[in-house]
Amino acid sequence: MLATIGVKNLADLFEAVPAEYRFPELNIPSALTEMEAADELAGLADANSTAGDDLISFLGAGVYRHYIPAAVDHILRRGEFYTAYTPYQPEVSQGTLQAIFEYQSLMTNLTDMEVSNASHYDGATAAAEAVNMAVANFRGKRGKIVVSPTVNPQYRATIRTYTQGMRLTLLGDDPSADLYAGPEALDGLIDAETALVIVQYPDFFGRLTDLTTFIAKAHEKGTLVCVVVNPTALAMFKTPGEMGADIVVGEGQPLGIPLSFGGPYLGFFTTRKQFVHKMSGRLVGETVDSRGQRAYVLTLTSREQHIKRERATSNICTNQGLMALGSAVYLSLLGKSGLRQVAELCYHKAHYAADQIAKIPGFGTCFTEPFFHEFAMCGPAPVAEVNAFLLEYGILGGYDLGQDYPSLKNHMLIAVTETNSKEEIDTLVEALREFSEEVANA
Repeated sequence: MLATIGVKNLADLFEAVPAEYRFPELNIPSALTEMEAADELAGLADANSTAGDDLISFLGAGVYRHYIPAAVDHILRRGEFYTAYTPYQPEVSQGTLQAIFEYQSLMTNLTDMEVSNASHYDGATAAAEAVNMAVANFRGKRGKIVVSPTVNPQYRATIRTYTQGMRLTLLGDDPSADLYAGPEALDGLIDAETALVIVQYPDFFGRLTDLTTFIAKAHEKGTLVCVVVNPTALAMFKTPGEMGADIVVGEGQPLGIPLSFGGPYLGFFTTRKQFVHKMSGRLVGETVDSRGQRAYVLTLTSREQHIKRERATSNICTNQGLMALGSAVYLSLLGKSGLRQVAELCYHKAHYAADQIAKIPGFGTCFTEPFFHEFAMCGPAPVAEVNAFLLEYGILGGYDLGQDYPSLKNHMLIAVTETNSKEEIDTLVEALREFSEEVANA
């Protein structure tokens, strides 16, 4: 093995680990008592500034601060749900299976698709698994994947990681492309060799575009279409299912999952029934037992631990069961009208913020397309300087788009949700106005 990977001996394998931290001399601190450890951890926690409690947050770019009803956390803390991993005799855990079944039902209703799996690690993983499913559907006969540059950069990076060594041609993933062009700019990249095209709705800049015509044109060439979505937006706008999408994926974090400094989150994956045998992960179904009572079963598991390795569509080995349950509880509590109300609050507050910021000299919105609750804002100085200024006012500013898109230097992605009050938005506007005046005076 060492010769194969080009390492002379075992010691060279650990060269990247500093000598003082190698076994058996790990050089770790001495043990603490429980009281001392609790005090140490409390000090570390107090050093963090949290969105909402300590800072007014306008940062989104894929994960968002929404209000989460207290009942969600209360149910998740029940002991029987802490070990939400499905055992290898899954029918023994009827409660876990029912929770997954309810989650699947809610996600298919939300996306207007036909089947849902039991979730992935996050939205980026779900998008990458869509590539696996598309390639498996064509049995490797199509080797091109087209990814819009306006798909979340983290999703695109995960797709690139997944497809290494798969002998696929990845097209469209170009951050220097014309970002003002619509999805139709990808039409020329789609041909009879294309297995899948991935677009986002709303896109990474928050823009809304009806994808119906674009999807129809892709289907004319036999290509599958995956749409990455913000689930909250689907309560208010046309669904990907209505537009003809074959696969719908996204980040389930907005559905009852806190920010939690980056996770754990939830990747949802829905598709059409005809592709169910190529779908990764698990599928829970409803049936009746020998006594005629309702029962739940693990209907489909296409991973390699359950079937022959060569028939597996993915080697993904688990699901975010606890997070899926949280989203199911959240959606059940809000219901259809409640979720729409959340979406409408996000929409109107974001548009109020955009209108007010556009009046500040040196600032303005960058795109003319309709948007949901995120919008790109251009400013008179680097985003890092703007955010440092905002932080002095207790405001967590937007996402620096220039770090992913060279043409969007000094552009910031602002996110507004139902948790942002009018007073908080006005505070943001006043801080930006003061920054604008300082730049002008300088």
